[in-house]
Amino acid sequence: MAGQDGRRIGHVVVLGANGTMGYGSGALFTRAVPRVTFLARTREKARQGLEAAIAQVRSPTVAERVDVGSYDEDLDRVVAEADLIFEAVTEKMDLKRGLFERIDAGRRDDAIVATVTSGLSINALADGRSESFRRSFLGLHFFNPPNVIVGTELVAGRDTDPAVTDFVERFATRELGRVVVRTADTPGFAGNRVGFKVLNEAAQLAEVHGPLLVDRLVGPYTGRALSPLATVDLVGWDIHQAIVDNIYENAPDEAHETLRMPDFMRRLMSEGVLGNKSGRGFFAREGKRKLVLRPDRGDWVPAEEVKLPDLSFVARVARHHHVGDYRGGMRAFVEAEGPYADLARKVVAGYVSYAFHRAGEVTDSIEGIDLIMGFGFNWAPPSVLVDTIGAGPMVQMMERSGVPVPAALEDLARTERPRRLFRHSDVNVGKYFVAA
Repeated sequence: MAGQDGRRIGHVVVLGANGTMGYGSGALFTRAVPRVTFLARTREKARQGLEAAIAQVRSPTVAERVDVGSYDEDLDRVVAEADLIFEAVTEKMDLKRGLFERIDAGRRDDAIVATVTSGLSINALADGRSESFRRSFLGLHFFNPPNVIVGTELVAGRDTDPAVTDFVERFATRELGRVVVRTADTPGFAGNRVGFKVLNEAAQLAEVHGPLLVDRLVGPYTGRALSPLATVDLVGWDIHQAIVDNIYENAPDEAHETLRMPDFMRRLMSEGVLGNKSGRGFFAREGKRKLVLRPDRGDWVPAEEVKLPDLSFVARVARHHHVGDYRGGMRAFVEAEGPYADLARKVVAGYVSYAFHRAGEVTDSIEGIDLIMGFGFNWAPPSVLVDTIGAGPMVQMMERSGVPVPAALEDLARTERPRRLFRHSDVNVGKYFVAA
């Protein structure tokens, strides 16, 4: 694709190509770009990334369009040839900045440099680099796996050339099939700022109530494809820590304490517990048996040995979802009685409240947060939950749960005629409400 200034993307270099985001993004680029170079610490690791990319997408274009190399032997040469240098190394500021120093010395002045960081400051990453580098540098945050999840955050720095930002947005939308949301350079950007608030709150609740109960209470019936603690295991506890620590340290807000990572997770991480990648997290498998973590003891027990309270209200909500009656399902959710229904409503109300309070801070409006939560996390966008539950009942749910009510929802609840907030008619919102 050529931009208005004749700019084209014909060669992409991917740094960190042996990591899941690196090889997944590299495979995505082969859809639209004739040459993609996978780089890693060694040529063998880059080759492993290529093999993983081929296995992930099962497309011959990956093998046909990718060459591999190492940082020591090939980085300077291929960076000088690249139209887009895409950095996907470990989420460590010093490591990324060291690579950017090398890239700055060898890139062409018109080469774009993008980072897939999940929340480190774009301005801080570019600090000290040349003017040319800073004008061509931005965040391009894909969600994992990129071949499946199309939501993408585009994050410009204070010095990024607006023409570069516009070009990358067109390229990502038209050539890569992304749903692009422009976000501010704030910790966690939009998706992780909102999403990991919920994930970490669920982790905190697991210490008190146990992971199995928490994942049932805040499960798919509340409008998410995967329950929260299973999501943390999938993402990896180390990635979870990097994201929530960054937000907690750099973005104090009205829900600050929900982003403090539980001490039991840090303790277990020191013993090698990292979620699915280590074989154990909140959940584990022993043959065909599902195991569940006991946070207070640091061991795992068979799921069938964990006694759960009466959660029949979950089944009642799910029955409505199963037949496509999503408003009826969420009405049953709002009306359910008992302390566990109260707990589930507090998490959902907190999600919606936090998202609406971030509008204007992390994105220009709630629409951006809606899109990234819907297309990045595969969660029901906050506005969909307001539309489905109703602004008045949502405000009441927030008040009863003790979470702050956004002014926009207070105003909406006061009007006599309901106004639909989520206006993307091409999106079937039913996909967010899984029956069980």
